Amino acid sequence: MPARKITAGLFVALDGVVEAPETWHFPYLNEEMSAAVGQMYAEADTLLLGRVTYEAFAAVWPHQTGELAEAINGIRKLVASTTLTTVAWSNTALIEGDVVAAVKELKGQPGGTVTLAGSISLVRALLRAGLLDELRLLIHPLVAGTGERLFPEGIAPVPLKLTRSATFTTGVLDLTYQPA
Repeated sequence: MPARKITAGLFVALDGVVEAPETWHFPYLNEEMSAAVGQMYAEADTLLLGRVTYEAFAAVWPHQTGELAEAINGIRKLVASTTLTTVAWSNTALIEGDVVAAVKELKGQPGGTVTLAGSISLVRALLRAGLLDELRLLIHPLVAGTGERLFPEGIAPVPLKLTRSATFTTGVLDLTYQPA
């Protein structure tokens, strides 16, 4: 039985900022990007979220309608958090204990793709642990100036290979990387 695929998708500014994309991302959202994000969710049967992303998503998505909202609300969701004790959003469960060990176990179980949305520290941890199979970056033609960067100074090198690329009419680059 093949291992489940673990993917991550992030909105990124040119200066590497991934924090608070809701403050700079929306002017670049068009049909091309919506289709790309929708495809990421359509390929997944499980959505993996960190606490901050979970809280942001749970505050918005249950109140939305449409195809993407139905996909996100209906998918199985797992939340990695050391501070939450309960989750109220439908189809959602907490990961208890070591998140890297839990994802490693999840990867070995039967099922489809597990997708991370946002969840910067979780993406870093899974990339370091060699558990991330695909990193999809939607790079926006914008310098955010401030905010947490995807890869801060001082981390160990992680070799990646570009496996797919596209440019949207807004200038957003849709880049997919896998471990080299």
